[in-house]
Amino acid sequence: MRHYIFVFLVAIASLPTVAQAQTADVICDDSARLERTLSNVMHAERRALGLRGPETLLEVWIDPRTQDWTLVQTYTNGTSCIVAMGENWEDLTPAPA
Repeated sequence: MRHYIFVFLVAIASLPTVAQAQTADVICDDSARLERTLSNVMHAERRALGLRGPETLLEVWIDPRTQDWTLVQTYTNGTSCIVAMGENWEDLTPAPA
């Protein structure tokens, strides 16, 4: 997990127009560029999403090999921010009705 975070931070740091993060734990960038980084560098797949409000979408990205997960908040202005990362993601099967 730490290796992936390091690789991701190096990739983000090399981009010329990275948005200024509002807190030390949040990484923001252009939505398309962040999606490419998650897909190509971190090998993650978008597995879930939901609206947080009229201008905000939350996305869960999972690396299927390692089960590392990333929570991304996407805004209508074209900016996305990584708001949380973790490991050992587990999909739950819904209980029968």
